Amino acid sequence: MKNKYILSFLALASGVLLSMMIMANSYLARFTTPLTASWLTHGIGTLFSLVIYFFYLQKRKQQVRKQQVQPQVIKKGKMIWYLGGIPGGFTVLLAAITVNSPLSLAGSIILMITGQIIFGLLVDAMGWFGVIKRKITVSDFLMCTLLITGCSLLIIEK
Repeated sequence: MKNKYILSFLALASGVLLSMMIMANSYLARFTTPLTASWLTHGIGTLFSLVIYFFYLQKRKQQVRKQQVQPQVIKKGKMIWYLGGIPGGFTVLLAAITVNSPLSLAGSIILMITGQIIFGLLVDAMGWFGVIKRKITVSDFLMCTLLITGCSLLIIEK
């Protein structure tokens, strides 16, 4: 039960960070182009990830030398696993465009979340990507209807 609350908090924090990232990237896109802003965002993210990876690698090598852990055999990944960055890049690019439009940040975020939920339900129903199949329930339809209604209310101009 405790783990459920920690994971919920981490998911909530991730949503806050995503909103901050989209806002900052959109602000950058206002002064450059959405494509330039996306490249800068991903370049900085890549450099940050490499720094974290090298610190982790150093710590891991020290643990192996001290025989605290066994050396791991690195499995070679399938090429398709590395394609996850493509939708991420498009997310940043399209968000930079929509946030600087009449949709604004709140409209863009809620529509992105709605798209994620609808696609997630489709993946669950079809069993794509090795996910266990799950039937779509009435409450799922109700949730999507409420989300789309809320999106409409949020983005309709007065």
